[in-house]
Amino acid sequence: MGNIGNENRAYKPHNSPNTVGAGSSPTANRIHLDLPTSNGDSAPMLRKAAGRIPHIGIVGAGVAGLRCADVLLKHGAKVTIFEGRNRVGGRFCQGKVGEHLVDLGPNWIHGTDNNPILDLANETNTTTMNWDAENTELVWSIIEQAMKHSNAECATIDLEKSLYNFFEEAVGKLYTDVKEDEAKKKKRETILQMSEMWGAFVGSEIQKQSLKFFWMEECIDGENLFVAGTYKKVLEKIAEPVEEASIHYQHRVKKLISNSSGEGEDPSVTIEFEGSRGVQRETFDEVVMTAPLGWLKTNLDAFEPALPQRLQEGIGAIGYGHLDKVYITFPTAFWNTSTSSTDASNSQPAPTSTTSPIIPNVPATTVPIHQLGAADSPVDPSHYAGFTSFIAPSYASSTNPSHWNQEAVNLAALPGPTAHPTLLFYTYGPTSHHIGNLIATSRDAAEEKQRLTEFFKPYYSRLPNYDHTNDDHQPAHLLATAWVNDELAGFGAYANFQVGLERGDEDVEVMRRGVPERGLWLAGEHTAPFVALGTVTGAWWSGDGVAKRICSAWKLKEGKRA
Repeated sequence: MGNIGNENRAYKPHNSPNTVGAGSSPTANRIHLDLPTSNGDSAPMLRKAAGRIPHIGIVGAGVAGLRCADVLLKHGAKVTIFEGRNRVGGRFCQGKVGEHLVDLGPNWIHGTDNNPILDLANETNTTTMNWDAENTELVWSIIEQAMKHSNAECATIDLEKSLYNFFEEAVGKLYTDVKEDEAKKKKRETILQMSEMWGAFVGSEIQKQSLKFFWMEECIDGENLFVAGTYKKVLEKIAEPVEEASIHYQHRVKKLISNSSGEGEDPSVTIEFEGSRGVQRETFDEVVMTAPLGWLKTNLDAFEPALPQRLQEGIGAIGYGHLDKVYITFPTAFWNTSTSSTDASNSQPAPTSTTSPIIPNVPATTVPIHQLGAADSPVDPSHYAGFTSFIAPSYASSTNPSHWNQEAVNLAALPGPTAHPTLLFYTYGPTSHHIGNLIATSRDAAEEKQRLTEFFKPYYSRLPNYDHTNDDHQPAHLLATAWVNDELAGFGAYANFQVGLERGDEDVEVMRRGVPERGLWLAGEHTAPFVALGTVTGAWWSGDGVAKRICSAWKLKEGKRA
């Protein structure tokens, strides 16, 4: 599509010097902001009725939908939003665990170079921080090698080769100086077990992560910041401009019917939706569908006529993760004491203060990397480690017979008033499905709390100072996101790239293009620029880009807000 008009952001075309789809290797660290026009070339797409005020329907009031609406309204378009929930935000929302506000969706800002979400956080005085990285330099060194290999050899890497396979090969070359076979084997097994925590970055097991398209996990340059103060004020800021739009809450879209147009006529789209008045229909000049990728996968029959075959293939090809979170709040942060030699056997090593500046920036949901300025971290060094990993926990056989890895973030180590005595557990893949099932089959809130407590107790009980007889060491409140059970979230969270993927970059691009000749556009984190896939920033950019394409088609100029 060419530059989408963000003059304050450097425009870096991804297809330079080569095109990935043509079998060449991708170019790393390029912000792919070019969205195609209706005919696939650089010619502007114009509607026959350009100049009049179009009525645009937007499905979903998440970040992509809200940003899209804001841009359209600023250009004078009429906008109607259909939202299945009773609030805005989608997965970008907050909840309370006890008295403490927490993010149910993202916790991070991925990359700080020209990132509009960081700008919004700064504008709203939202507290952010950079954790020091865990002492897992060897794992991240292999991640770096894999990213470089994927970038350089994408065209020749076997479709079925996973990131885990790359780890197996890399680990096989380590510890050649260790003479004892058992000691060598143990060291290699430990690295492989640690590598499985990658699942918490993308919502699926590392064994499913495509090595061929691992380069698509790279993010914007800069730091990965944890949003200590939650995204609440940022969400309010994003939603504020769309108060002028007509928003229909608790209206679930059932069908999107593209109306055939004769020669010389512009397309239109009819939305069939169900609300308080039953099933109704309304017709729009253009419709922007921002439902998550998981929803699209299970609702292809909602589009009439059927979506083009290549678009259906793209939707089916890109993976969808199952990334969830469980917050556990205690009366006191009993674990949050200075790490010393006396408790070294029970605790995770303190975070290191240095990180390789050349490690690729990836969507950190647990361990941020490529961090600078660690010496200025707001985390009190006397606090317990920010992250604790429970690798292959064989001691929890009754509740976790498959020995799924677990990882907890210490929210008591957050700066100043944002700190609270809470552990945040990230779950993914089979663990998320298991937790979701525990919740779905619980008879009431009390049973749900009991079941979750039983599952996580083997882990938090291993933290320093834990005393099972002390009431202050028992969970006071638990909150699980359970997106895996949420129909509107597509029964999961976040696009990812799994083994067997053949044309990952082209699949994203075909979704990003949508079907503009039918007045149908797609937006969301799954259609984002390559360096922002699966992120809040990506969702924001995708909504921004689609809106500007529509404005260009209708020759709408900014400043004529309806």
